[in-house]
Amino acid sequence: MTGKPRVWISRPTFPDVEARLDPHFEVAAEPEEIVFSSTELAAKLAACDAAIVGLKERVGAAEIAGAANLRIVANLAVGYDNLDLAALTAAGILASNTADVLNESVADYTWALLLGAARRMGAAERWLRAGHWHGTEFKGWLGLDTRGRTLGILGMGRIGQAIARRAAGFGMQVIYHNRSTLPQAVEHECAARYVDKPALLAQSDFLVLALPLTAESRHAIGATELARMKPTAVLVNIARGGVVDDAALAAALAERRLAAAALDVFEGEPDVHPALCALDNVILSPHIASATWDTRRAMTAMAVDNVLALFGHGPHAGHPPSLLNPEVLAVRPAP
Repeated sequence: MTGKPRVWISRPTFPDVEARLDPHFEVAAEPEEIVFSSTELAAKLAACDAAIVGLKERVGAAEIAGAANLRIVANLAVGYDNLDLAALTAAGILASNTADVLNESVADYTWALLLGAARRMGAAERWLRAGHWHGTEFKGWLGLDTRGRTLGILGMGRIGQAIARRAAGFGMQVIYHNRSTLPQAVEHECAARYVDKPALLAQSDFLVLALPLTAESRHAIGATELARMKPTAVLVNIARGGVVDDAALAAALAERRLAAAALDVFEGEPDVHPALCALDNVILSPHIASATWDTRRAMTAMAVDNVLALFGHGPHAGHPPSLLNPEVLAVRPAP
């Protein structure tokens, strides 16, 4: 033992970024991707002062019950539905996320999914690889244009805004629905117009979901909402699995009540609803919208910054940059 505070990192990240912790902490980083049971996770958290975790680690009251020394759980994601924020706050444990650093890469990938679904790229590639291409057909593989169409965005936070800003290059008008309207200057920058949810569903040619998963947003898109969409519409989900009722979506796609979908997230992932896997009018992607070298390094750096800052080190010393429950500091000040 070194006497230094202990940091546990639940998954492999970038050793050179993690190395910034070494002068100040005893660091234990997992060398492989592991799915921990609740009991195993509780044992890991009980042995550390700070933890850097990923979405696979579901941290709630049971997992922190024996973690007397744990001061912060730094999440390697902008979403934090894997953390029971109320339980962490009640235990005097800070939580942080990786806000903002992944906005642009996720927005880029959203457009890749949108365009791929519109132009049937996934099915066309599978067809080609299977050896079916023996000549070009003039009316073969017809897809959907974006120019002149309406892009709807449900959840207009910073990722939603980054998605909207790209729409001008594709000649699309943008409508959005959010818990509250954006400031007028932001609407102008995004060339976006607020509408209520029924109007969003009815008017969108392409509907992108970019809202966090909460108790209120679970199945925000279900059978009722899908029935209100155009049969020619495309649905793109880069938010969280659970925002969409995947079974209802699969039925709508199979019955051609919806033209296509592109999904980077799923209910119960890594399991994917088998009905979705059987369809050719949906692109399935394994939750990789932020998976670029630059972005994942930046996410790691932000998690490291939050840990360093809480213990008085690094460029943000004393002020962790992306706390989710900063009120904890009022009752349990930084070490």
